[in-house]
Amino acid sequence: MANVIVAFSRPENGKNIKNILVKNGYHVVAVCTSGAQVLATAGELDGGVIVCGGRFEDMVIQELCEDLPLEFTVLLVAAQKSMQGGVPERAVLLGQPLKVYDLVSTMEMVMREQARQKKKRRSRPKMRSEEDKKIIFAAKRRLMEENYMTEEEAHQYIQRCSMDNGCSMIETAQRVIAM
Repeated sequence: MANVIVAFSRPENGKNIKNILVKNGYHVVAVCTSGAQVLATAGELDGGVIVCGGRFEDMVIQELCEDLPLEFTVLLVAAQKSMQGGVPERAVLLGQPLKVYDLVSTMEMVMREQARQKKKRRSRPKMRSEEDKKIIFAAKRRLMEENYMTEEEAHQYIQRCSMDNGCSMIETAQRVIAM
C-alpha cells in the first residue's frame, strides 16, 4: 500500500480526510498544515499520494507540485473556480463539495496509475556504463574466438548463463574472461 500524506491548512479538515482514508484501508503517514511540512515528509519517503487543498500559509499548490519528488501524485481537493492559476500538471482535481465515495474511488484510480507508472519505470532496460559494455564485449570476443560463435550467439550464451546462475551479465562476463 502506498504512503499517503494529508495536507490542509485547517487541521480539522486534514483529520477528517485522514479518518476517511484510514477507514478505507489507506496508510496515512502524516497530516500536515503547511507546504514545508509536506515537502519534509515527502523527502523521507520513496513515493506516494498527497491529498491536499490548494493553498497553504507558506505556498500554493503550484509551488508544492514543482518542489515534490516525481514519485508523488497530488490529489487536489478544491473547487474548480478557486484554481485561478489552473490545476498543476501533476495534480488530479477532486471537486468540492467532497463525497466520500468520490474520494475513495479517485484514490483507487490514482494508486492504480502510480503502480502502473512504477512498473513501467522498473521494466525499462538499465543503461550500462562504458566499462560494463567493454567487459561484456571482451567476453563475447573471447567466446567468438575460442568457440567460433557469432556475436549474437556469444551474447545469448552470456545471457543464458547469467540467468541460470542467478547473477548479472557483468559477473558472467567476468567469469568468461577469467577462464
